[in-house]
Amino acid sequence: MKQVFFFICVTGFLFSCKENKQTETPAAIHYDSSYQPAVFTNAAREEKIKNTFEVVDKIFSDYADSNHLPGVAYGLVVDGKLIYKGNIGYTDIDKKIPVTSSSLFRIASMSKSFATMAILKLRDDGKLDLDDPAYLYIPELKDLKYPTVDAPHITIRHLMTHGAGFPEDNPWGDRQLADTDKDLLELIARQLSFSNTPGIAFEYSNLGFALQGMIITKITAMPYQDYIRKNIFEPLGMKTTTYEYGEVAPEKLAHGYRWLNNKWNEEELLHDTKEGSWGAMGAMISSIDEFANYMALHLSAWPANNAADNGPIKRSSVREMHHPWRWNGFNPNYKFPDGRTCAVTSAYCYGLGWLKDCEGKTYIAHSGGLPGFGSQWRIMPDYGVGIVSFANRTYSPMGYVNLKVLDTIIKLAGLKPMELPPTKILEQRKNDLVKILPDWNNAEQSGVFAENFFPDNPIDTLKKYAIELYGKAGKIISVSSVKPENQLRGSFMLTGEKTDIEIYFTLSPENPPLIQEYHIREIPKKKSL
Repeated sequence: MKQVFFFICVTGFLFSCKENKQTETPAAIHYDSSYQPAVFTNAAREEKIKNTFEVVDKIFSDYADSNHLPGVAYGLVVDGKLIYKGNIGYTDIDKKIPVTSSSLFRIASMSKSFATMAILKLRDDGKLDLDDPAYLYIPELKDLKYPTVDAPHITIRHLMTHGAGFPEDNPWGDRQLADTDKDLLELIARQLSFSNTPGIAFEYSNLGFALQGMIITKITAMPYQDYIRKNIFEPLGMKTTTYEYGEVAPEKLAHGYRWLNNKWNEEELLHDTKEGSWGAMGAMISSIDEFANYMALHLSAWPANNAADNGPIKRSSVREMHHPWRWNGFNPNYKFPDGRTCAVTSAYCYGLGWLKDCEGKTYIAHSGGLPGFGSQWRIMPDYGVGIVSFANRTYSPMGYVNLKVLDTIIKLAGLKPMELPPTKILEQRKNDLVKILPDWNNAEQSGVFAENFFPDNPIDTLKKYAIELYGKAGKIISVSSVKPENQLRGSFMLTGEKTDIEIYFTLSPENPPLIQEYHIREIPKKKSL
C-alpha cells in the first residue's frame, strides 16, 4: 500500500493522493482529572517583576546607544500577557517618526516558526507526515543529486530542523525574498549544492524554509502567506502583521538602516511576493503589540494541563515545536551578560532554538536579521516569562540584550520555576511507607508494593538498614509532603532529633500505581555557624 501511495504521488496526482490516503479518525483523548500540573509558588510574582521595569529600560537604552540603533521596540510577556513595553528612537529618521509598540518592523528569521507551525497544523489535519520525502510535494526534488549513495531523501522534518544537508546560506538567502516559485524551481533544476548528507548535521538553511513555504502552498492550494494569515495571524488577533511592506501604512512602517562611516544609511526594503515562497524564511513584518499574542500562545502550552485546547494549533504541537530535535552545540565556557561562566548546550527545534544552561534553565528563542533589521524573541516556559525586541539596524544582535534582561528580571524579582504539587497517589504511597517503616512488618501482605519489589529488595536487608537509620535519627519530629519529580516519582523528608532521613520512591504504571523502587538515606543536619 505504501509503495502504491508513493508511486501515485510522484507521478503528479499529489492532491488526490493525499485526500484519499487511508487514515483513521484520531481517537478521542480520555484524560485523568487527577493530573496535577506544575504551578508558580512565588508570592506577588507579577508585582515583583514590575519593580524591575526601570532597570529593563536602562538596559535597552544603554544597548541602543552603544550599538547605534536608530529605533528599538521591546515587550515583556508574563503569564500570557504583555505587561510592559518600551520604545526608543525612530522608525523613520528623516521624518522623526517615533517608535511605538504598534510600529511594524521586519522581523526576518523570526518568521521561521510560523512556517513550521503551519506545517504542524497540516500534519494535525492529516494532510502530510513530517517524515514524508519532500519530493512528494515538490516533484522537482526527486531528481536531486545527493552527495552520497547512502543518503536519505530529504524529508519535511529535515527542512524544519536545518538538517537537509544544504550549506549555511546567510547572507545569500536574505537577497532572495522577491524571487518567485518559478525562480526556485529553476534553482532546483540546475541542481543544489550540498555541504552534508541529509540527516547528519545541523546547518542553518534559509533555502530549507523556502521549500516549506512551497509545500504549504502546494497542499493548501493558496499562497502560504494567506494560509498562515487565516490560520495563525487572524485567530491570534494579529491584524496588521503581514509579509509585504507595501501593505503597511507608511506611518507605521519601520525603515531599515545600516551604520556605516559613522552615520545611518537607509537600506532598501525587500519585497515579498505571493508568487514566491522565500518569505517563509524571513519576510514577516509585525509589531510588539501583536507578536506578544504569538508569544502568549507558546507560553500557554506549558505546563501540560486539562484546560480547553482552543488555540490555532494544539498545545501538544506547540510543545513539539519546543523539543530539541537537532543538537547543535555545547559551550562549557559560556559567559552570561553579567560575566559569570555557566555551561550551555543548544539544539534546533522546529523553527526555534533551544538552550539549557548549567543551572537547568531552558530558553526557547529565535533571532532575525536582514539588511536594515535585527530582532529576537526569547521565552522561558518554566518561568512563564518572555521578552521580544525589534531594532531597525542591519543585523543588530538583540539576543544578547534579551538574555541580559531575562537574567536580570529573574534575579531581581527572585523568580522560581513552576513546581509540581504532589499527586494524591504519591501522598498516599508516602503514608503507606511511613506506616511500614522502619520494621517492615506485614509489608509483603500490604498490597502497596509492585511484584518486582521484594525480589529486588530482600526484606531482611530493607529492615536492617531502615532500623539503623531510624536509630541514628532518634525521635521523628515531622514528615514532609512529597517533593514530586513527576506524577509517579518523588521523595520526602523525615525530620529527626539527631539527623534527618530522605526517602525516595517511584511507582509502577499499574492502576493503581504500586511502589516499584525505594531508597532511604541519611541527610545530616546543617551545622549552624
